[in-house]
Amino acid sequence: MSSLLNVIDLRGQTPTLSSLRRTLPRGGTDVDSVLGIVAPIVTEIREGGASVALDYGERFDHVRPKSVRVPQEIIDAAVAGLSQHVRLALEESIARVRTVHEAQRPKDHTTELAPGATVTEKFIAVERVGLYVPGGNAVYPSSVIMNVVPAQAAGVEGMVVASPPQAEHGGWPHPTILAACGMLGVDEIWAVGGAQAIALLAYGDEDSSEALVPVDMITGPGNIFVTAAKRLCRSVVGIDSEAGPTEIAILADDTADPVRVAYDLISQAEHDVMAASVLVTDSEELARAVDAEISARYSITRNADRVKQALTGQQSGIVLVDDIDAGVRVVDAYAAEHLEIHTRDARQVAESVRNAGAIFVGEFSPVPLGDYSAGSNHVLPTSGTARHSSGLSTHTFLKAVHLIDYDEAALKEISDVVVALADAEDLPAHGEAIRARFEQLPTKN
Repeated sequence: MSSLLNVIDLRGQTPTLSSLRRTLPRGGTDVDSVLGIVAPIVTEIREGGASVALDYGERFDHVRPKSVRVPQEIIDAAVAGLSQHVRLALEESIARVRTVHEAQRPKDHTTELAPGATVTEKFIAVERVGLYVPGGNAVYPSSVIMNVVPAQAAGVEGMVVASPPQAEHGGWPHPTILAACGMLGVDEIWAVGGAQAIALLAYGDEDSSEALVPVDMITGPGNIFVTAAKRLCRSVVGIDSEAGPTEIAILADDTADPVRVAYDLISQAEHDVMAASVLVTDSEELARAVDAEISARYSITRNADRVKQALTGQQSGIVLVDDIDAGVRVVDAYAAEHLEIHTRDARQVAESVRNAGAIFVGEFSPVPLGDYSAGSNHVLPTSGTARHSSGLSTHTFLKAVHLIDYDEAALKEISDVVVALADAEDLPAHGEAIRARFEQLPTKN
């Protein structure tokens, strides 16, 4: 079939997982290619702190804010200047995201293995986190919500939002981002972006006049340079993931509405020229109709050039399969960041999928709903990492810690087992540490 999107025809085949990984559309970013550029930035900021970060910001963002930390009066002014309809939209989205993420917090629990022998699993929030909010092709107050609310639900006490300074806004981050932070009670915002923001969050600068305290974990999406900096700093701080360009896969049959499918594919393509939009279907008629609708509609969007580059790139396309079961195998191999299901019995099909960052069930649960107001989180694993990783959640900001509490009798009861295993591993001092509690061990003369 002639098509605007690339077409991969898997009908009549039973491809292996290996062949699917080689065949399915995938763009991705070569983080390794920019490590040589980013590594000196991280090193210089580790040594020079805030002033170096501001130097890099001036070079890349063409503006130098008066301070790294945004003054409270600037945040307050952004909140006051927010339009009423945007304020109400943010309030509703915050409420929904908070409801979902507060319900995610696990409860501490204790297991008794024998009288006097217990193991308690406690969930302790990370002490201080850095939440990165990008500011490139668009403004992302939604990313403020998706980062801040789970951290608050987890009980994080210290958090700082970092976002690039904007020349057109006095050298501070975009006012809508500042307003979202203010509405959420975040009063520490750093006007620094890119790789320099990640490095400054990781190393801080407590000797500067602003006493910038480093964080223990960094979360949030960003471009390839942000991702490279996160990789370089992950031995110093925890990170959520190495996020790549956004991606959507749609699994659809002949019951799907081609106009709705087309718009959903277009909606993610407008994020970035490297964004991926993939349709998997067992209906060639639907595939033709969706492609025709995309061709007729993408050009009237404001970001038409960006959309076309994304949709015609190697990372996007249409995959034809024999049936929906084969389609499920394909989307499991692809492991999309966002997966929509437009089929008969969509919920049942969705329940059979193993690998996706988030699954959107039926034609009235489109990805843009999840981007803003579904209550779910939009910071999700990309580039196939949904095969083994989860999206941002309350759990991201919690550490599971075991409290081991044995009394004398309980230790005595298990001591022979511990000593036997220590001897089997040729680590006799481990066993002696147990035996010393119950017998007099010889000393060297």
